[in-house]
Amino acid sequence: MEFITHEEREQLEAQLKGLVENRPTISTRIAEARALGDLKENAEYHAAREQQGIEEAEIRRIEERLATAQVVDASKQADGVVFVGSIVRLKDLKRGDDDTYRLVGELSGDALAEHVEVSVNSPMGQALLKSRVGEVIRVDAPKGVKQFEITEIL
Repeated sequence: MEFITHEEREQLEAQLKGLVENRPTISTRIAEARALGDLKENAEYHAAREQQGIEEAEIRRIEERLATAQVVDASKQADGVVFVGSIVRLKDLKRGDDDTYRLVGELSGDALAEHVEVSVNSPMGQALLKSRVGEVIRVDAPKGVKQFEITEIL
């Protein structure tokens, strides 16, 4: 079972709504391209069909995810324990610097976010899950093992 925050659920629902609302537009594009004639060499037709396939696959993925995901209730989480939706300050023990990270169910792709997003399914996310302030977590990263101390849960 996958855990997501309430905010992530709202984002998924908005994304799904946008994709479903775009169905008539793509159908119109396909119909207009089909009316142009020979489908073998009709690039517009093939592009519209490809876009339709991509969007339908994404609709199915989001619907399945929403059906199986459990929304985390922040009010029921134990104080001082990192869980999905938590924002933590980590100190890199090798470099000595620190940064804030947010544990999420799925990365949003927002490069301008205030915190570095960490997927719960990543090695770092797995190490963070259910840890506490003061603990040192060990992350098996592609470039070797990294260690971080959890200095604060915000």
